[in-house]
Amino acid sequence: MYSQNPIGTLYRHGDVLIKRVANLPPGSQKRPGNILAHGEVTGHSHRIRQAEAMQLWEQNNTMFLEVIGEKATLVHEEHRPLELTKGIYQVWRQREYRPDRYVEVED
Repeated sequence: MYSQNPIGTLYRHGDVLIKRVANLPPGSQKRPGNILAHGEVTGHSHRIRQAEAMQLWEQNNTMFLEVIGEKATLVHEEHRPLELTKGIYQVWRQREYRPDRYVEVED
């Protein structure tokens, strides 16, 4: 069966990066909510529209998104919706380099 989101595929949704992975790391803990990233500047957030179709997880400060429904839509007021199919995804906030440190990109 063909998957629209094969393992290893990387997606960018504004300052959020998402990669399909094979499974959750051992010891991952459930995380409440449907928001992947809050926008500090605009107040907008990267979130899953169908909260019942997903579960967030965390392992060592790394976030994972599990799509448990057939699909889930990642939305944000300033970006096109991104449809994700059933599976597990690692989620990163994009960072930018500054000579003295790395900082998360603010939306």
